[in-house]
Amino acid sequence: MKAPDYPHTRATLYADARPATASTAADRWALRRIRAQLGAAAVRLALWDGFVLEPARGPALGTISVRTRRALFSWLWDPELNFGEGYMEGSIDIHGDLPRLLEESYRALPSPGARPWWRSQPVNDVRAAREHVHRHYDLGNDFYRLWLDREMVYTCAYFPERTASLEDAQLAKMDLVCRKLRLQPGERVVEAGCGWGSLALHMARHYGVTVRAFNLSSEQIAYARARAREEAMAWRVEFVEDDYRNITGQYDAFVSVGMLEHVGKPDYGTFGDVMHRSLNGAGRALLHFIGRNQAAPLNAWIRKRIFPGAYAPTLREVFERVLEPHDFSVLDVENLRLHYAKTLEHWRLRFDRSRGAAVAMFDETFARAWELYLAGSQASFSTGGMQLFQVVAARGAANSIPWTRVSG
Repeated sequence: MKAPDYPHTRATLYADARPATASTAADRWALRRIRAQLGAAAVRLALWDGFVLEPARGPALGTISVRTRRALFSWLWDPELNFGEGYMEGSIDIHGDLPRLLEESYRALPSPGARPWWRSQPVNDVRAAREHVHRHYDLGNDFYRLWLDREMVYTCAYFPERTASLEDAQLAKMDLVCRKLRLQPGERVVEAGCGWGSLALHMARHYGVTVRAFNLSSEQIAYARARAREEAMAWRVEFVEDDYRNITGQYDAFVSVGMLEHVGKPDYGTFGDVMHRSLNGAGRALLHFIGRNQAAPLNAWIRKRIFPGAYAPTLREVFERVLEPHDFSVLDVENLRLHYAKTLEHWRLRFDRSRGAAVAMFDETFARAWELYLAGSQASFSTGGMQLFQVVAARGAANSIPWTRVSG
């Protein structure tokens, strides 16, 4: 299996040997600048020759080691991008509990702002959207099977109790979506972005609806179609390998789980137009998406290495660009942020147990990138840097809506 376009792994070079050169005054100045950026974070910083900076207050929770001068100054120049680059290639390493150290660092860092124009990335047109999906979701079903649940659900789970298993929590999430949409037997549902097809099959099997599910990932669509045939559900669920912009027909419900983040801010109006033309007069919609409290671009390293073209919107951006232009009434908003932190913890632990298999499929650089992505995402949700919103909306004149939240 071909690895993504990551730099050739150098992790093994840095694991057992330090560069022969001692750190200079400039190197130590750069490390002090990074220490200042981390503020009161209880993190120890170390250079390749043993020079160490302790946290200003209290004992350190762990150590971030910088093994090369290039990694040091790259981190200082663009920390949002180059910390991840250095960790991925092994020239920056972390000794201690990775998610906990990242949480400590994230709490100390200021809120992200706009990046300079020369560090920006292109928007999501139709061609780019297909390429972005291919780079992430077409890594191979065998890879995702290593660490996802049995249903292959790659979105935030819902834990009725904190001790619930990942399998039970993903089933509970799918049922939560169906209940919020108030699905009724015989209704028609369209799903924009369907992953490996679990939600579409769940809606059809347990709520008696028919579903058309759209996705650009050829790997995921092939898997979903095969599963529908095996479970004798192909007559109720149609999996379409196409862009959401090409959705046609009229439906009773529109659902999008974990896809709005990939639409791109400039195309939120287009997404709203598709939702508007797809829903009948009594139509309902549920949008489940990663979001933010304040508008900001997604982490630059995540955009470069994990989710190219992605953007996590604020509620205001979704309301103004997707819902308000078509007079959709917002019925319910729920934030499942801590549920996503818990989901990511499950994924990360499963990935750690299967790390050797991931290295065999790709290489060490790939495995380090993904362990950082999963741990960093867990830290982002647990510290409140990222949110997970579920928004339920309906036509402004639709009265087939819950009388109370309990009756919904």
